Amino acid sequence: MRTSTIYQVAIIVTLAAGLSPVHALTQEELIAKIQAAGYSQVKDVTSTAEGIAAKAVKDGKPVTLVVDSSGQIKERN
Repeated sequence: MRTSTIYQVAIIVTLAAGLSPVHALTQEELIAKIQAAGYSQVKDVTSTAEGIAAKAVKDGKPVTLVVDSSGQIKERN
């Protein structure tokens, strides 16, 4: 589990080298941003071609999210 977290942080740091504002956030800042948007239980944060993906809960329902390069949080179907 710890190796997975280290790997995820390494991906985010590597991508932060100049791509976009969302990639410049630390994992903790990204989770805080998602929580501020009304989501809870944020987990499984990973980098994808679409942006940063995560799983969370909103209004008691599990959702999959993508935070795009402009920092917009979108629910993925």
